[in-house]
Amino acid sequence: MHEASLMIGLMRKIEAEAQSMKAQRVVGVSIWLGALSHMTASHFAEHFEHASAGTIAEGARLDVTVSEDINVPNAQDVMLTSLQVDV
Repeated sequence: MHEASLMIGLMRKIEAEAQSMKAQRVVGVSIWLGALSHMTASHFAEHFEHASAGTIAEGARLDVTVSEDINVPNAQDVMLTSLQVDV
């Protein structure tokens, strides 16, 4: 259930950022996956689709960058790097 808690936290961040931007809808989400996050881009996309259903980010285009450097800081993390919104 690691993915479930990760997605709940991510959706909270997305919704908070969207609210601060006074967004009507999130149309794009950019994510960085650390090399040690144990997630592939396709696996992340599946979880994102479920987690975003019924939210301001439902149907948003997903841009996932996967790091291959295990020595980079935050190599275990999944980070929101940007949002594209309709205001």
